[in-house]
Amino acid sequence: MTLASIETGTGLQRALAQSPTDVVDVVDRSGIRGRGGAGFPTGRKWRLAADSPAPDGRRYVVCNADEGEPGTFKDRVLLADLPDLVLEGMTIAGYAIGATEGVVYLRGEYCYLRDGLVERIGARRAAGLLGNGVRPGFDFEIRLQLGSGAYVCGEETALLESLEGRRGQPRSRPPYPVTSGLHGAPTVVDNVETFAWVTAILAKGADWFSAVGTDRSTGPKLLSVSGDVARPGVYEFPLGVPIADVLAAAGGTDARAVVVGGAAGQCVPASLFGRTISFEDVSTGGAFIVIGPDRVLLDVAENIMEFFADESCGQCAPCRIGTVTILDGIRRLREGRCTPEHLERLVRLAGTMQVTSLCGLGQSSPDVFLSLLEHFPQDMRVPASPGLPAQLVPAGGGE
Repeated sequence: MTLASIETGTGLQRALAQSPTDVVDVVDRSGIRGRGGAGFPTGRKWRLAADSPAPDGRRYVVCNADEGEPGTFKDRVLLADLPDLVLEGMTIAGYAIGATEGVVYLRGEYCYLRDGLVERIGARRAAGLLGNGVRPGFDFEIRLQLGSGAYVCGEETALLESLEGRRGQPRSRPPYPVTSGLHGAPTVVDNVETFAWVTAILAKGADWFSAVGTDRSTGPKLLSVSGDVARPGVYEFPLGVPIADVLAAAGGTDARAVVVGGAAGQCVPASLFGRTISFEDVSTGGAFIVIGPDRVLLDVAENIMEFFADESCGQCAPCRIGTVTILDGIRRLREGRCTPEHLERLVRLAGTMQVTSLCGLGQSSPDVFLSLLEHFPQDMRVPASPGLPAQLVPAGGGE
């Protein structure tokens, strides 16, 4: 099974030959979950949007192409090489939920992809696959809108704020986009890869897709493999693949650790490379950053926290203050100025951020830092203290 082998046209044709409810059922039976990182069941999301009351009958389909997670580049490849799979998946979603308009929200740094995508949208319109009369009683149009380079707009409600012309920052939830999204209407927001796989599912069938992967994580997953490997690139693996197998394919068997999920993910040490890429184990939107034996892990932690401190929208205090405070703590660790008491406070602060931040940026921003402390305390120069959690105390008593 490879996504690149799927021909466009068949999926939409088979979708339009069924009722919208039947299309949602097919997607639901496949077990596909969002490929952008959150992993919400796609069929359930579509059903909620289809069943929600729509003001003036309006519903929307939004493709989240704001691929801003460090270490993730598989959506860029899909949009450049297989854009029709994505556009067709959006059209299928529009038919399934009763929407008449779709929007591709494209990351500002991907502006060079804009002309090619606009051309493909126009070609599909000319072929009768978009616009009026895609099917008797079904009209569907797609437009493209550029973002402005804000990482936080990868979060779906911040993306919707940006689409509506406001500053991109997360909304308080509920309501959720499926009931009140773009312009207050029921809205499906899905990742680029999710729409591409939807096209494949309608073309090949739900059973074809669910036969791959695990019971809880069906289908394949695209991984953006980068870092200290011989063969970086975009790889397709069945969900449930061990981390060690990905490293073997990419030429990174001497890796010391892997940051899975990008800056918002977790750092997995070599001793745990038997863990699997799946929603029930190590989940990722696609980033797979390999750390070789010569990397300084404090550099990794500082680089990631600098990124989050810079990208925080500043709306909520846990993220706005916490990212800067933890960044300062990492620098104190580097300089040998972080006392056990201060590190304890940083760990507690990280826990507070995980549960009280408004969106995923703040909630996940301390994750790599915490996993580095847990698995590499000596490299992180953790001071010895009986008050620290056991997993943070170096075996040699610290430096």
